[in-house]
Amino acid sequence: MKVLIDFSTLRVGDWTIVNDGVMGGRSASNLELTDAGTVSFSGYLSLANNGGFASTRAIFDYLDLTGFAGIAIRVKGDGRSYQLRIRTNGRFDGVAYAHGFSTTAGEWTEVFMPFSEFRPTFRGRVPKGMGPLDPSSIRQIGFLIGDKVEGPFELEISWIGALQRRP
Repeated sequence: MKVLIDFSTLRVGDWTIVNDGVMGGRSASNLELTDAGTVSFSGYLSLANNGGFASTRAIFDYLDLTGFAGIAIRVKGDGRSYQLRIRTNGRFDGVAYAHGFSTTAGEWTEVFMPFSEFRPTFRGRVPKGMGPLDPSSIRQIGFLIGDKVEGPFELEISWIGALQRRP
C-alpha cells in the first residue's frame, strides 16, 4: 500500500469545508487534528432548507494512481454512512466519483474501495455520459455525509492510501 495522506503530518489548512450552505442549507462541520495524529471530521447535519450534506476535501497537483486497484482508508465512525469522493479536476463544482461506506460506532475500520466501484455523481444525481473514474488524474479527495439523518456526526480518519494491483 502507498500512503497518500497521513494526517499526522498534514496541515488541516490544506482541506476545505463545503456544506449545504452553498445552496441555502444549515449543516455545519469542521476538521480538526487530534492529539493522536488523526483528523476528526465532525458537525451537525441539518435537513432544513432542503439541505442535508456536509463535506471536506483536499486539492492536489495531479495524483497519478495508475497501476493501483483502489483507495483504502482507516476510519473510526459513529455508526453512520459516509462517502469517499474523488474529483479529476480542481474546480469547486462539477462531477465527483463517489463510493459509500458504513461505520461502526467507536470502532476503527479499514475500508477498501476499488476504483471500478466509484460512481459519478453531480448534485445528488447520476450524470449521463460519464465514463469510469480515471485513476491517472486525481485532483481532489474528500469525505461527504448526506445520509438524510439529521443530527451530530463524527468521522475520525487515520490515513488514506492506495492499494496496488496484484501482478
